[in-house]
Amino acid sequence: MTKKHLLFIAFIFMLVGMVDAQEKDYTKPKTTEVHEPIPAKVTTGKMNSAPSDAIVLFDGTNLDNWVGARDSLAAKWILNKDGSMTVKNGSGDIQTKQNFGDIQLHIEWRNPATPRAKGQNRANSGVFFQGRYEVQVLDNYDNITYANGQAGSVYKQHIPLVNASKPSGEWQTYDIIYHAPKFDQIGRKTKSATVTVLHNGVLIQDHVVIYGTTEYIGIPKNNPHGKGPLKLQDHNDNSGVSYRNIWVREL
Repeated sequence: MTKKHLLFIAFIFMLVGMVDAQEKDYTKPKTTEVHEPIPAKVTTGKMNSAPSDAIVLFDGTNLDNWVGARDSLAAKWILNKDGSMTVKNGSGDIQTKQNFGDIQLHIEWRNPATPRAKGQNRANSGVFFQGRYEVQVLDNYDNITYANGQAGSVYKQHIPLVNASKPSGEWQTYDIIYHAPKFDQIGRKTKSATVTVLHNGVLIQDHVVIYGTTEYIGIPKNNPHGKGPLKLQDHNDNSGVSYRNIWVREL
């Protein structure tokens, strides 16, 4: 089929669309109503509880969904009687057995009631998407550090819009919408990851672009990858950070 034939067919489709639009009566509300597809029904529970289509990663009863990030052996963090888990200093990061791409994440975390350090060493941990991209966890209630490394930052990339931190020792929440990056067949990034973060119900990251891996030293890297685990950080400084009520919805 020649280019001329293709242009002619495109022109015919355009005319049909114009006629169809002219035949519709836009003075009636039903003309602009759409009835399908019908959204799937999701059952919700109490505030912050997992909806019916969520994958519960931690409900306080065990660490079965987690492994050590270094060795893929059973997670060695501390399981508490109150339904939380606490970083076991020096045991290493833990990550989910399951890999994820685009997700909605709910996670609750708490710093020790009595601060143990200052700056970056005060209850430092982090939530890593696909094992690479960190949203910082830190006690930033009356605790100054570099702005792109405080709680709620996309580490070393995006400063939070506001500091929504609660006092030391109180439970806090992150509700996060994460969209994974995309790569073509030869490994070039075609679309950057993005993230939206609500800290204690307050918007602190508004659909920001993640430039690449969140490096402590140096610039972001963009090596191609597929789905990856959700990882929680052991900063190896006796942080005492605890987590509870962790669930995701795949998007």
